[in-house]
Amino acid sequence: MVSQGPRLLLLGLLLYVFSPSVSHAGKLLLIPVDGSHWLSMHVIIQQLHQRGHDILVVAPEASVYIEEGSYYTLKKYPVPFQKENVAATFAELGHAVFENNPFLLRVIKTYKKVIRDSALLLSACTHLLQNAPLMTSLQESHFDALLTDPFIPCGTILAQYLALPTVYYLNALPCSLDMKATQCPNPLSYVPKLLSANSDHMSFLQRVKNVLIALTENFLCDVVYSPYAALASEILHKKVTVYDLLSSASIWLLRTDFVKDYPRPIMPNIVFLGGMNCLEKKPISQEFEAYVNASGEHGIVVFSLGSMVSEIPEKKAMEIAEALGRIPQTVLWRYTGSRPSNLAKNTILVKWLPQNDLLGHPKARAFITHSGSHGIYEGICNAVPMVMMPLFGDQMDNAKRMETRGAGVTLNVLEMTADDLENALKAVINDKSYKENVTRLSRLHKDRPIEPLDLAVFWVEFVMRHKGAPHLRPAAHDLTWYQYHSLDVIGFLLAIVLTVVFIVFKCCAYGFRKCFGKKGQVKKTHKSKTH
Repeated sequence: MVSQGPRLLLLGLLLYVFSPSVSHAGKLLLIPVDGSHWLSMHVIIQQLHQRGHDILVVAPEASVYIEEGSYYTLKKYPVPFQKENVAATFAELGHAVFENNPFLLRVIKTYKKVIRDSALLLSACTHLLQNAPLMTSLQESHFDALLTDPFIPCGTILAQYLALPTVYYLNALPCSLDMKATQCPNPLSYVPKLLSANSDHMSFLQRVKNVLIALTENFLCDVVYSPYAALASEILHKKVTVYDLLSSASIWLLRTDFVKDYPRPIMPNIVFLGGMNCLEKKPISQEFEAYVNASGEHGIVVFSLGSMVSEIPEKKAMEIAEALGRIPQTVLWRYTGSRPSNLAKNTILVKWLPQNDLLGHPKARAFITHSGSHGIYEGICNAVPMVMMPLFGDQMDNAKRMETRGAGVTLNVLEMTADDLENALKAVINDKSYKENVTRLSRLHKDRPIEPLDLAVFWVEFVMRHKGAPHLRPAAHDLTWYQYHSLDVIGFLLAIVLTVVFIVFKCCAYGFRKCFGKKGQVKKTHKSKTH
């Protein structure tokens, strides 16, 4: 008889999706990370609010993107820096991308920036956890669960202080902290490390590179995350490590799936939510509708390098403008910098554009993107071939994944010329294989039993109802490193084998001496007498 388990699970999920409301509204505490991390949370918060939950968002006063909203309550706390300092940090990240410095200088500048930014973020976390009136207020609120992005583990520390079950919502953590904290197997032979730009089919030298990254990545992560372990030990009055903090999560909601990422082992408390940001499409405004209609049969190209890049060096902007002017399509370029002097008539600069809605238009022919996870998924969802210009972080890995799947072309934004960009655009537009490949990915991505947003809300409410999900926590968390790898068992069995071999050897040696030792001695005695 076929097991009914999977059918019952699917039926339960479908009943949940179509149910109009929850029977018991809960209270959710949300500790966000400013920037795109926060923007990606909006859709979940809205859905939870519609289902009757009260959501309190706690954020620093100097937040750039975290503002008042109609579907949550915002509580801000004072920090020793200004909003302008945070905005400058974001802007500096975008400017640094276009600095074509020698490798060693880039490493030094990146390290110094990481130190500065880490100190800023740690300061904000410290002022939250040491704000006695606010902490008392949060304790008295009796929340059901805490939702946070563990990229900055401040929410993680707060959850342990308040003894709340935690749900993580993230894309990935540096240095494979997410894999280590979930005790997830992470074989270096076919799971590429973050920032390696390797595929899952690696050559020998690429596997060497993967191993070297794994051996050295902890150094940078210790600089960023070890101060949080010290802060947590002070707040919780017990010694804890970063892994202790991160491993306490009930559910990990990852903004990815195996259409974008390579197949790898996962643990039972990891849930994939790839493409949640491109579920809802709205009709485009009259302004953009006019641009699209005017493009004629050639269609449009959507161009955006994300919210972090507001301006491009003049020489590079002119190279890009020259390339865009060589294609017949109308290009809608989100750009807030100075207008390039050679901008062609087919290129329209806008300070903002409805990216997902434009990509969903039938006339969208190509998408020029910085390869952020949101943009990549919007390209996949709408089946639009991509020209990818990765700038920093995981964007290089995202571009590599799409390139290996034949969904786009990757360019080095520092080294590319106008000819390179022109050729890449003409390739993804005119070569049907790119459109066919991204359409196949889109079909795979959309073929699922439940939408990722509904899945995310389900698991948040699950943790709120059951006060966690301890049944999904593997026993690996309770093992030492040598127990996890069975080194004690291997050592024990090896000792037994060696002992048996030794005993057998001694027995054979004893038997040999008994059987042949006297004969040899007699012969020697006989020879000595004859002499």
